[in-house]
Parts: sequence; structure tokens; C-alpha cells
Amino acid sequence: MPNLYPSLILKKGKERSIQNFHPWIFSGAVHQQDKDLEEGSVCEIYSSDNRFLATAHFHHGSIVARILSFEQTKIDTEFFHRKIQAAFQFRKNAGLTPDAANSAFRLVHGEADYLPGLIADVYNSTVVLQAHTAGMHHSLGLICDALLACGELRCTAVFDKSAEAMKKHSGIASENKYLHGQKENDVIQENDLSFQVDWETGQKTGFYLDQRENRKLVLKYAAGRKVLNAFAYSGAFSVYALKGGAQRVDSVDSSPRAKEWTLHNIRLNFADAPHRFYESDVFEFLKNNDTDYNLMILDPPAFAKRLSAVEQATIGYRNLNYEAIRKVSRNGIIFTFSCSQAIEKKLFRKIIFTAAAQAKRQVRILHQLTQAPDHPVSVYHPEGEYLKGVVLFVE
Repeated sequence: MPNLYPSLILKKGKERSIQNFHPWIFSGAVHQQDKDLEEGSVCEIYSSDNRFLATAHFHHGSIVARILSFEQTKIDTEFFHRKIQAAFQFRKNAGLTPDAANSAFRLVHGEADYLPGLIADVYNSTVVLQAHTAGMHHSLGLICDALLACGELRCTAVFDKSAEAMKKHSGIASENKYLHGQKENDVIQENDLSFQVDWETGQKTGFYLDQRENRKLVLKYAAGRKVLNAFAYSGAFSVYALKGGAQRVDSVDSSPRAKEWTLHNIRLNFADAPHRFYESDVFEFLKNNDTDYNLMILDPPAFAKRLSAVEQATIGYRNLNYEAIRKVSRNGIIFTFSCSQAIEKKLFRKIIFTAAAQAKRQVRILHQLTQAPDHPVSVYHPEGEYLKGVVLFVE
């Protein structure tokens, strides 16, 4: 079959990772590339002996290609329709699609759904897209058409939330906007609880769907406890703790918007609730507050967004967990997380160990946590397991 797209030829022996279905090709593996390859364009990958290997998006940088298919295929609306239909069917087979209790889910999770660089979250009938690569950004029109053609999805609006993610790509202008339809119902159901989602101006796609199952676990431990929800953001963990029968819940976040959002979500679910919000830096709050909390939730933003920030992030995670382990009451429980992809699971456990040793308290792990199952991890791409968490019992 003749070439459909410009080609990229690998060095001898560098095709092994592709044969093992890893979706990335690093720049050091490239022997030769066509001159007309541009940032985000579709290319075909060939071995040194001219065997076709994959169809991919080309990018300048350390990851030079992200694989879309291991077959020679045209990347058009039909291609994206097949991929999105398959992603929906996977979630349907796994029982992860909407029902009366849950009206939001992740439809496309990048490499795990064979669409590297693309995130698609469904909130009621609105699909919120985030393109993290130039290739996916250039394809958003095709992706929107493919979403609308997916009948079971019943999509009435598509919102592009790529502007923040695309800032790192020089020369590519992006603005958050509706590709189809307009804003409709922004209150979702999650495990029979109600939450407002701010997909237009909120972080990521507007709500942290990846913590759904971990929030549900809070219900098991909240009854009768004094709860601290640090880095509250939308207040979702606070709502779950209150639903679980917490004696009192204190939410802490330095953002005025987080305060407004948390209080609104609590009002959506409770006429009255034993809840207080502290607009404060979490580290300062932990150091200076003497409340006898026996359940703490630490869900900070990513302290390390790149490998160069790992050392500084390690210090931040260690200090945060040290303060929590030191301050939590006897026989207390701590849910602690890292959403930094650059912080590997083994390193995160080491950070917890160091914090516990410095606090000089006996600590045991009750649960090891990760992202919700609609954020799957491909066995060929372990880098996709970005959310790490543990539930600690502190004597």
C-alpha cells in the first residue's frame, strides 16, 4: 500500500517498543524523517528495513511521535468515530456508563483509549475535550463530528477546554469555546450526590472524576469523625464525608473560588450541615490549627508537572504528610494522594515512610488507591497510572 502520509524512519533495532505496543516514539530512535513533517501532522512510522509499523501524530520534542494505530489508516472523522465508539463500548461493558446515580464519566483517557493526547469527559449530555498535543488540537473538528455521530452518547454540546494545555505549544493559538451547542445542565449526579461542574473556567475539565471511587471510600470511614478536607477545590470529599455521617467537616483551600464552589455543592445536598470553610494556605493551617481531627484528606494539586520538578515536589509531599501524620489524633485515618505523573508509586511510598518516621508515629496502610476505572491504564503504557493514593491508620 502506498504511503498515506509523510514518513518517519527508525534506527535499526528501535522498532522493539512499537512491537511491544508502547504508544510513544522518542526522538533518539529516529533515523530519518520527511522534510514536510510539521508539528501535529500525521505521519507513518517505518523500520530501518522499510516495514510499516504505525500511524502517528508527529511532534517536536523528546516524544517525537504518538501512535494512533498500528495499521496503515486514514485519520479522518470515521477513524475517530471508531475509536470513540470503542471507548464507549469498553465503558459500557465494564458498567461505567451513566445511570440514575451517576451522570458523568471519562469517555476518552488518552493512550489507554488509543487516542494519545486527548481527554474527553462527559457531564450529562455535554462532552468536554482537552487536547494535550498539537496533533489532537488540529483534529478537534473531526473529533467533534465523531462525538455527534455516536448515537448512544446522546451528546448535545461539545466544549473545547484545551487553551491551558496548549500554551506550551508555540505558535498554536487556542481558546476555550463550544464546538457544538451551548451550556446546559451543569449539575451532575455522582453516587446519588449532586455537584456543580465548572467546565468553562474550572481546573482540568471542570471536576476530578478520577477520585470518584476514593470519595466513595470516605463514606466508610466518616461516621462520627472530625474531618479535615485539605485542598478542598470543589468540596467533593467534604460532601461525601458529610453524607457518611461525619461529626464535623472543615474544608481548607486558599482560593476564594473554591470556597464559593464548596459551599454551593454542600447546599445542593444538605439543608444544614456541620461544615466550616477556611480560606487559608493548607501548610499554614496544618501548622497552626489544633483541632483534634481523626480523619484527614490530603488531595493537593500536582507538585511536579515535569521530571525536573521531582526533587522539590518530593520535599513538598514529605512536609505535607509529616504535618498531617504529626497532627492527626490517635487512631486517626489519613487519605493522602499525589496526582503528579512524575512522582512514581514507589517514590510516593518512600515519601510517606519518611514523613511517618520523622513524625515518630506507628503508621499502617489500609488501602492503596488509584484513579477511577473509567481512567484505565494500558498494560503497555504504565506511565498512564498518574494518581497514587494510600489510606493510612495512625496509632
